[in-house]
Amino acid sequence: MRRAMTTLVAALVAGAVLAGCAATDRLDGDLTDGWGALPAASAFTPASEVCQVADFTPSVALDGYDPVGCDLPHRVETVHVGAFTVDRPTPPALGSAELRTAFADCDTRANGYVGDNWRAGRLRLAVALPTGLGWAAGSRWYRCDLTELTTVEAAAQVVTRTGSLRDALKGPSSLRLGCQRTGGDARVQTLTPVDCRTPHDAEFVGVWPAPDRPYPTRDADWAPLYAGCNTVLARYVGVPDDAIVRFRSGVVVRPPDSGRWAVGDRGVRCYLWLSDRMVASSLNGAGPAGLPVRTK
Repeated sequence: MRRAMTTLVAALVAGAVLAGCAATDRLDGDLTDGWGALPAASAFTPASEVCQVADFTPSVALDGYDPVGCDLPHRVETVHVGAFTVDRPTPPALGSAELRTAFADCDTRANGYVGDNWRAGRLRLAVALPTGLGWAAGSRWYRCDLTELTTVEAAAQVVTRTGSLRDALKGPSSLRLGCQRTGGDARVQTLTPVDCRTPHDAEFVGVWPAPDRPYPTRDADWAPLYAGCNTVLARYVGVPDDAIVRFRSGVVVRPPDSGRWAVGDRGVRCYLWLSDRMVASSLNGAGPAGLPVRTK
């Protein structure tokens, strides 16, 4: 019986080997033609009017893209996604004409999105691009991202917020820049927001669009910025925009930093500054009586 079982097993194994050899004879040697073709690499484009939990990054890859609804806590809101039309091997660099054009578009889109110049609020606009790999795969988008800040001064921190920024500056808003208190120093190193009903010596008056010139580094370069902000100040308070306005109030000029200037940001934040007194109300529309010529 044992010999019969041994003979049967040997026969089965031999049959299997022969069957395998026969099957091998029918192979054509191509080990891939039985598989479906892999899909071609596709270009990734992010969505607009969505929010991001993570902080802003200047380049975005698909594996790091995780949008959420703006009703959830977030730190970045995408207000628009545009498209480059340039044919170049890598994403546009800082200071390039293409990136400046993208920023200009984002600037306009952001203003329309929030209902006013976004610089009138505690906001920052930045442009995100595809990664180098994404660009090589065909991505040609640019993303316009807004973030809320604790302040627009140098110590700014990003705020984790809930709710969209759409129409956030269309009317009165806690995001709006308003009355400020300086540190009391002659160079106005810091501006701290305060309620306009409390004593203060400064107030945001608007934004002056600086011309496309090199970033100011010398006193002569700064002169046009002060003159521009004096014009904004005069319009805000309702006083003549003449040579006398500088005797009515000082002015604090806050341009974007040199990096943002290179991208094309030319929006200069302007503040009136009462170096000789405090007031306890807004000077918006106060006229010559509210901002008289200083006698000392």
